[in-house]
Amino acid sequence: MEMTTNNYRKISLWAGIFYVLTFVSIPTFSLYQDIQSPGFMLSQGPDAPIITGGLLEIIVALTGIATAVVLYPVLKKQNQSAALGLVAARVLEAATIFLGVAFLLGAITLRKSGIGAEGQAAAQTMVALYNRIFTLGQGFIPAIDDLLLGYLLYKSKLVPRGLAMLGMIGAFPLIAGYLCVMFGVIDRVSIWSFGSALLVATFEFSLGLYLIIKGFRKGVVTENKQ
Repeated sequence: MEMTTNNYRKISLWAGIFYVLTFVSIPTFSLYQDIQSPGFMLSQGPDAPIITGGLLEIIVALTGIATAVVLYPVLKKQNQSAALGLVAARVLEAATIFLGVAFLLGAITLRKSGIGAEGQAAAQTMVALYNRIFTLGQGFIPAIDDLLLGYLLYKSKLVPRGLAMLGMIGAFPLIAGYLCVMFGVIDRVSIWSFGSALLVATFEFSLGLYLIIKGFRKGVVTENKQ
């Protein structure tokens, strides 16, 4: 089916909305403060903040997949393998998020069951596993996402090339930050780890706003239709 200008605008609008929605999990850094505390498993603290954070992460996982799926019909015109790789990477990222949320909910269940020291140790292990898989799923894999996306957008000229380059360039500090966390050079929650993700976060949020407000560049859309 031939793509019309209206089709392109709908794609850019929905892609932009989904990209902005991927930032809804930012409050989890405060919502998860209690469960990250060593004393949480022995406390009677509320479960609602952790459950809320889990729901926000699930939204991020689903909207992350949606960004790649919605953009696929447009990006495949540049490189179908890379566009399909972007979808696959987003699905893998979402899978790690789902698994991480399952670990946290499992820790809450064990705490509420009151099964003693062994259960508390298992719950703390689940929180530790969440921290590890978070580093992979929201540290390393998003760098691969943005390398592919930045390349496809740069090649297609659907958005300003400077914006596309920001995604490709920003992937490298994120990978470096991931490796530093994995080898214990920096903490997972630190100014250095946040700094390594700054360019990628700026790229994705700016891309979302650009696609919502302006959409794809009109001259490029016209060329693609011909």
